[in-house]
Amino acid sequence: MEKEKTVPSLGENKMGVMPVGRLLASMAIPMMISMMVQAFYNVVDSVFVSRLSENALNAVSLAFPLQNLTIAVGVGTAVGMNALLSRSLGEKNQEMVDRSANTGIFLALCNFVAFALIGIFLSRPFFQVQTDVQEIVDYGTDYATICLGCSLGLFCQLCFERLLQSTGRTGLAMVTQLVGAVTNIILDPILIFGLYGAPRLEVAGAAVATVVGQTVGAVLALVLNFTNNHEIHIKPTMIRWHGRVVGEIYRVGLPSIVMQSISSVMTFGINQILIAFSTTATAVFGAYFKLQSFIFMPVFGLNNAMVPIISYNYGAVRPERVRRTVRLSVISATCIMICGVLLFELLPQQLLLFFDASEHMLTIGVPALRIIAVHFLLAGFCIVAGSVCQAIGNPMYSLIVSVCRQLVVLLPVAWVLSRFGELMLVWLAFPVAELVSLILSSIFLRRTMVSAEASMAARQAS
Repeated sequence: MEKEKTVPSLGENKMGVMPVGRLLASMAIPMMISMMVQAFYNVVDSVFVSRLSENALNAVSLAFPLQNLTIAVGVGTAVGMNALLSRSLGEKNQEMVDRSANTGIFLALCNFVAFALIGIFLSRPFFQVQTDVQEIVDYGTDYATICLGCSLGLFCQLCFERLLQSTGRTGLAMVTQLVGAVTNIILDPILIFGLYGAPRLEVAGAAVATVVGQTVGAVLALVLNFTNNHEIHIKPTMIRWHGRVVGEIYRVGLPSIVMQSISSVMTFGINQILIAFSTTATAVFGAYFKLQSFIFMPVFGLNNAMVPIISYNYGAVRPERVRRTVRLSVISATCIMICGVLLFELLPQQLLLFFDASEHMLTIGVPALRIIAVHFLLAGFCIVAGSVCQAIGNPMYSLIVSVCRQLVVLLPVAWVLSRFGELMLVWLAFPVAELVSLILSSIFLRRTMVSAEASMAARQAS
């Protein structure tokens, strides 16, 4: 077994020398805290909006697939950049480190332009396809147009935060997320309800608060990269298209984008199945998605810390550190998910009352939350397994699992169960789909680890 170093060698990043347990904790805890704050402000948006009306909550819920698609592209691009940059750091390839960072910034700017056009021209048709309730269409159009049309802050924040994470500076990344989230939380009630002399913007106010918070976080993240992240050199002349680097970024990032985009397709499809029962059913699903972020966001924060550690040590040929990082991440994610199951099983009514739930919404929502939460027990392992595959360079495995879980199993099973005319049966599709995901994730994680061990052994031998 490789003996872990406790004192950094000259020029060595802490990801290659600090004991793995302490390293993962030091990088993951700040990210988990910041992701919890992100989850909190996502929920706060909906909590305040629900005080306007159930239609307002429905508008924000139905906007989720479009908003999630924007986040999917931003996060996927940043994940690919992060993995390539961390691996290049481990290989001591400074030229590729800088090219990765600057090309990632260029791609973030391109993504903003594309989604601004989508938000401006396609928001209203998107809602008109889903419902004929005019108030929902109007609220939703305002919300999506602002969130996508002003998404420069989102794409830049994701990019600059991942630059900090890729070199192990997760504490600084946490600060940028906290500042952006707190800005959003403060502005939400002021702009939604018109407090302190501000105009009453209602649902549009939630969108404005969101983009302002993202922009503040992006500016701070950029400043911190210039002042504290000396392993990366951001140069305006290098912020341009570089074909080989773009290819490497999207070799890992594209499957991540597709996986999260599939979530948008799944959410859109489930909403269409549920709205056939009632608009309240879609409101319950929207509330669930906000609530479950409190459970999943810490796991995603753990993943954000885990990916650069694995990528770095894989590039530096340190197999024992890779194995130990995977083990600790799986254990930690599973513990988080167990806490989530207990919360949803024991306090579903209290959770729904945050959204000013009516008696009808509680009647539908309480059993829904308890049924859906069962799949949390399996989801922690599946999330970590997928990220390990991405970090080591087998992103197609994660893509296959995601497609099978959400499109091949979840949507068809939900549709079949809905044919029985019982809404409660639809929620069973979630644990069924997660069981399939667990089986596939176990197979692919084992294959990835065996392949990685062989690759590192070959490089050690040479």
